[in-house]
Amino acid sequence: MNSKIISLSLICLLFLSCQGQQTKTVQTVDVTAFAEKLKATDKAQLLDVRTPEEFSSGHIENATNVNWNGDDFVAKAENYDKSKPVFVYCKVGGRSAQAADKLAELGFNEVYNLEGGIMKWNASGNAKPSEKIIGICDQEYGELIKSSERVMIDFNAKWCAPCKKMNPYILKFQREMADKIKIVQFDADENKTIVDQLKLDGLPVIIVYEKGKEVWRNVGYISEEELRKHL
Repeated sequence: MNSKIISLSLICLLFLSCQGQQTKTVQTVDVTAFAEKLKATDKAQLLDVRTPEEFSSGHIENATNVNWNGDDFVAKAENYDKSKPVFVYCKVGGRSAQAADKLAELGFNEVYNLEGGIMKWNASGNAKPSEKIIGICDQEYGELIKSSERVMIDFNAKWCAPCKKMNPYILKFQREMADKIKIVQFDADENKTIVDQLKLDGLPVIIVYEKGKEVWRNVGYISEEELRKHL
């Protein structure tokens, strides 16, 4: 009887130990904590797990590109020191969360995932301003939102699942409501300058303007019925 109790106790301790180790291995942290930990770590291993195209359009200083969607992610990850902290980020946090779990599975002891990705990082003011204009500039954007009595801007991305789900009815509204509101879509990756200037920290983002003034904004998925109410 005593041996059974001891065995059961050992199993419980092992389970709790594994739970604690898993929690410690991968930590999803906000921008402030990520930046502080990154700064405090000597020769930090910082992985940008977006595509090479996304990486080339702008990235966190000293980051290296290890594409989560690439066939060689594991091979490249194996080149890093598993005993030291590793920091990962993507656009909004989805891919980096998967990458972080994979790194833990590969044996990395301390993995930090940036909550909200580089969009949160840039919106928080951590990014260095770029002199290169990517996509529409603020002057052109200002003229656009004043070009009609009412204007709706949809910021989206090709990789964004909610964006893809919403796109069919946004295009439908664009046709049906042409006499009531001007609807314009922007790819966030191709219009990085205005995205950073507006401090957008998630996708999709819909902004409605009246006479050039913002009157409503939605971040994240919104159903066709709910969006119609606001238009």
